[in-house]
Amino acid sequence: MNLTQPTALGRILLGFCLFAAASLSQAKDSPDEQRAKIHQTKDEVLAELYKLNPGAEAKIKQSVGYAVFSNVGVNLVLASFAGGHGIVVQKGLLKDTETYMKMGSAGLGIGLGVKDFRAVFVFNDKDKLQAFLEQGWDFSAQADAAAQSGEKGGSAAGAGNLAEGVEVFQITKNGLALQATLQGTKYWQDKDLN
Repeated sequence: MNLTQPTALGRILLGFCLFAAASLSQAKDSPDEQRAKIHQTKDEVLAELYKLNPGAEAKIKQSVGYAVFSNVGVNLVLASFAGGHGIVVQKGLLKDTETYMKMGSAGLGIGLGVKDFRAVFVFNDKDKLQAFLEQGWDFSAQADAAAQSGEKGGSAAGAGNLAEGVEVFQITKNGLALQATLQGTKYWQDKDLN
């Protein structure tokens, strides 16, 4: 056995350690500090989305609610791990309701690097928004929302429909993604911040 070469299990354990260390570094912030960071990230992500796709702002204004998530992932040779936070804004007649959420994913695959992306969900269906808030979503299987070109059929570039009444925009460091890759990603309420 060659002790200088890490085994696949060793790589996976290293990945879990790195992911846990990143999660713990965020846990040192107080709940109020965490909420403030999530709000700041939401504002930055929306500003970036509106710059990349000006039509998205009107879609969000006309929606029943929206969610903004920021995700950082580590992809080690045979495994990938990601985690992030977000906020769901449910529009009300007098006041909007905010729910803080977590997201996480893990998978197996060949690659190496860090993936940083943001996702914005636009809900046009109250039932879909309520289901997302109450049960979260779990994209265990391949669940890519294919996007159409901005020149075809009037659809927004970089956006895809996950389900009837829900649209998603995924922003990567290269701009809007042509499809939103959500495989292996789970979303749930953050009990510590709500």
